[in-house]
Amino acid sequence: MNPLLLTDGYKVDHRRQYPEGTTLVYSNWTPRKSRIDDIQGVVFFGLQYFVKKYILEDFETYFFKQPKEKVVAEYARRINNYLGENQVGTKHIEALHDLGYIPMVIKALPEGATVPTKVPMFTMYNTQPEFFWLTNYFETLVSAVVWMPCTSATIAKQYRMVLDKFAQETSSAPEFVDWQGHDFSMRGMAGTEAALISGIGHLTSFTGTDTIPAIEVLERYYLADSDKELIGGSVAATEHSVMCMGTIEDEIGTFRRLICDVYPKGIVSIVSDTWDLWRVLTDYLPKLKQEVLQREGKVVIRPDSGDPVDIICGNPEGKNEHERKGVVELLWETFGGQTNDKGYKELDPHIGAIYGDSITVVRATQICERLKAKGFASTNVVLGIGSYTYQYNTRDTFGFAMKATYGEVDGKGREIFKDPITDDGTKKSAKGLMKIELNDGVYTLKDQVSWEEEKQGELKEVFRDGKLLLEHSLQEIRQRLKEQI
Repeated sequence: MNPLLLTDGYKVDHRRQYPEGTTLVYSNWTPRKSRIDDIQGVVFFGLQYFVKKYILEDFETYFFKQPKEKVVAEYARRINNYLGENQVGTKHIEALHDLGYIPMVIKALPEGATVPTKVPMFTMYNTQPEFFWLTNYFETLVSAVVWMPCTSATIAKQYRMVLDKFAQETSSAPEFVDWQGHDFSMRGMAGTEAALISGIGHLTSFTGTDTIPAIEVLERYYLADSDKELIGGSVAATEHSVMCMGTIEDEIGTFRRLICDVYPKGIVSIVSDTWDLWRVLTDYLPKLKQEVLQREGKVVIRPDSGDPVDIICGNPEGKNEHERKGVVELLWETFGGQTNDKGYKELDPHIGAIYGDSITVVRATQICERLKAKGFASTNVVLGIGSYTYQYNTRDTFGFAMKATYGEVDGKGREIFKDPITDDGTKKSAKGLMKIELNDGVYTLKDQVSWEEEKQGELKEVFRDGKLLLEHSLQEIRQRLKEQI
């Protein structure tokens, strides 16, 4: 598709609505408000994907390299059929095709930086006066693509902070947290691109993922190389269809075949609640104890239903002893383990647990707290973080918006802003040109600055006139985030 059609319908004629003599529009991308109480700083991530994928690939392939007559005719047909009689015209589209590149400057903070709300992450403005209309024409596409990787990277960081905290307090292997948060979200996301751009956000803080194509995206757009570094990984794992096909009458036989024949070594995760989780834990696994302990690797038990906190940690009000103890304690009773130097129990390395249904940051915190209270290390369990976390968000989770704050008409600058009297202050914008300063490790906004001041500060040019000027690698972004935790 011609990427100029990837926009809201009301954008197409704003070119004629700006004042006569407009030559420049300067806009910014800002998280305006957090609707998650524990988060006030938002991770900036995803702009590089947007620039490479849409400006450098899609515009080049589906616009500039297409015959001008073809793209102009397609644009005219779509707009005319959409709006009916109109005066949008195509001369500006022809002029852009003739130019051969996107005449825009994008200045941004480093990706992986945590940015306070109301502080811009990047700015955009046109470099050719006749293309003033293009800056905010991009608003829809920018917004649709960038809000989700920022949001998912922010929430992944929040999980990482929780899991790191408890691992430092209770575990002998805090480095295991790299794998403790595992992305299970792909099937529940709103389409494949949502899965990809959320999945790469998850991988800024973790290495565990079942979203295979997110690895491809990071190799293509973030200088990663899975031959040389661990981008993301997983383990062999079953699903309910596998267990059901083995029949309820011979469920223990299915476990034995998987553990001894199909995967005689390495890690294998086995979904265990197809029928009776407690029977698996108190009947089958004790009978298979020697097979498990003699393997070169780990068998991971995966419950998949019920309240995750109670299932993993035990429900004090459970109707039987098994429910009151929970998965981790029952595994300890069968397989044992060691008590580490911090005084917390760690399961024998041949056995473990994962829970991946309806996990939230709150539930992750509760699981870690209750395991600690029972004397168990938090790293006894892996958490599958799914669409219940990553799809239950919108652009408004952190109030993302791209808004114009400065323009030039007849050669004179105009500081512009919005401040709706009917709003609670969330939508009040900054004003004029912007400079972002770094004070004691915190990004702060200074608006209404001169062009000379705008050239200073922490916003750096990453794109100008069809060329990518600055790239960040996944490795750099991960390191930047680790330094903030």
